[in-house]
Amino acid sequence: MRAIRPAIALLLVCAPAVAGERGADLAQALAATRARIEATDLRAGGRLVRVGGDGARTSYKLTIKSHWFPDGLRVLGEATGPSAERTRFLLHMTAAGHTTIEVLGPGAKAAAELPYERWNQPVLGTDFSYEDMAEGQFFWKAQELLAPAKYGARDCLVVKSAPGGEDRSHYESVTSWVDSTIFYPVRVVKTLRGTGQQKEFTYLGLRQTSGVWSASQVEVKVEGKAGSSLLVIESGTEKAKLTRKDFDLAQE
Repeated sequence: MRAIRPAIALLLVCAPAVAGERGADLAQALAATRARIEATDLRAGGRLVRVGGDGARTSYKLTIKSHWFPDGLRVLGEATGPSAERTRFLLHMTAAGHTTIEVLGPGAKAAAELPYERWNQPVLGTDFSYEDMAEGQFFWKAQELLAPAKYGARDCLVVKSAPGGEDRSHYESVTSWVDSTIFYPVRVVKTLRGTGQQKEFTYLGLRQTSGVWSASQVEVKVEGKAGSSLLVIESGTEKAKLTRKDFDLAQE
């Protein structure tokens, strides 16, 4: 038998080590990201803005409350439009990734659970869907670490998440560029089931308050669609000491 060439021998020696390092990096990225989400205790105010292809803007007032309880994450949002129409939604996601969404729409007298088929429904005509209001992809079962990459000046771990059989999502995959130092996403690309159409989310104005990292603005652009949508946070606190009473969807 011929001797193994030096280059091939080196590859055989290094491959298991590289695989081990990538596995450790993936585990670290997921653990740090999940820990950040599980420490959520946020109250914020701002705007949802739809920017048309001609630059025209439609702005909605937005308030958000978000807290991780022993049974998972709750996000309560309220958006009020220019004509005073109001939409309220309550999203609940468990640590296993199971999600339910309730919506109290304009003129409705009672909240109703939003069927899965409508999770991708736009929130007040913007490019944000109800499903986009939580980072559920990091709790899916299928996770893959792609090659590291830079996004702007930031060194990122690139994590590709795919929903498993028990994970309900309108996305077939979500790829997240996670800053390798603060473990906060700076770019996320979501690929829709069936069509392959992509939605690109960019996180801007990253800041640390009371030890918690957050973005002051999130922009989403939909492939093949003119314009974009913005979620702008103008005020709030990252340690709001919220309780279950703060997440009563019927409460004014």
